[in-house]
Amino acid sequence: MRHEQAWDGRQTPVEAGTRLFAHRLPCDERVAQGWRRLEAVGSLPSQTLAFHAALSETMMEGLVVSIMTAGSGDGVAAILPLCRRRGLLTRWHAAGVRQVYEPVDALCASPAAAAQLAGRLSRLWRPLRLDRIPAASPLVPALAAAMKGKGLVVTRPATACPRIVFEPGETEPEQRFNSGRRSDFRRARRRAEAMGEVSFEMHAPSPEAFGGLFDEAVAVEQRGWKGESGSALGCEAVKGAFFRDFLHRMSRDGACRIAFMRIGGRAVAMHLAVVFQGRYWLFKIGFDGDYARCSPGNLLMLFAMADAMKQGLGGIELLGEVEDWITEAWTQDAIPCVRLQTYPFNLRGLAVLLAEGIVWAWHHRPFPRRAL
Repeated sequence: MRHEQAWDGRQTPVEAGTRLFAHRLPCDERVAQGWRRLEAVGSLPSQTLAFHAALSETMMEGLVVSIMTAGSGDGVAAILPLCRRRGLLTRWHAAGVRQVYEPVDALCASPAAAAQLAGRLSRLWRPLRLDRIPAASPLVPALAAAMKGKGLVVTRPATACPRIVFEPGETEPEQRFNSGRRSDFRRARRRAEAMGEVSFEMHAPSPEAFGGLFDEAVAVEQRGWKGESGSALGCEAVKGAFFRDFLHRMSRDGACRIAFMRIGGRAVAMHLAVVFQGRYWLFKIGFDGDYARCSPGNLLMLFAMADAMKQGLGGIELLGEVEDWITEAWTQDAIPCVRLQTYPFNLRGLAVLLAEGIVWAWHHRPFPRRAL
């Protein structure tokens, strides 16, 4: 698709490439090729072209989408997909966070590329909000510097992303845990074996084999508490379509992983994951509630850790949020993230800042005291 370059004088040049979503990314082949090359320096699967192509096909209808790039000549040195709702006081957001609540970041070939991209972002007329961007992202200091004299920048802590980091040469995941925890694993395994033959599988499906394995994984999740609460992929058609599209695209590069624990041939726990930059990124987990007594989710996680160690991966990225069950059972390590907001020094930026201030004050107002 040709990248529109028209500028009517009311937009900044960097906003001129935006358009209403039309079931494909608003970028041409040059940008797409540059994007794929930049993935080599990426740190998150949500930075990949596959992730954003799947988003554009399934979850961005009705939004305005813009692919912000920086570089020189024909080279793309930095890229950040943005989206926003229509309306006078709407702000730009990093695409993906509000749709699937995963951390996002710009792809930047170097600190200089991050500075160039930040310069373009600083010329946006609308406020910008980057949720769950890694605190170590080069875009954070670059954007703060680029906005000097142009607008206000507010940076606050955001939800961190839990992770399990392996030690060099580590091969036995059970040794990471104390004797009580290892005893729990053995007890769960005995309970599972009492129900039938126990087996584990880690698939790197081809595009042709992907569909059947994905459907089986979704069915497992549907039989657990997520199905009862309505949060399973089988209950959320749009989100289910996104993960089907994204993981199918990743299977073309051999990066998709679908794992199962089976009892008597029946899948009782599952993982939907990808391997990216030498780590196992766990997007979805689920287990059959009828088998909860043998903790199939824990046993499958232990298997996935052992498999990742055997493959020489550096760790498991749990994504999602830091929750008690993660910190108590698996890891207290996490990637710090921040929420970065910009408010340009113009009427639109100040209006959004004022509106958000009023909302904040309303939610934090003191409760009236009752008369004695």
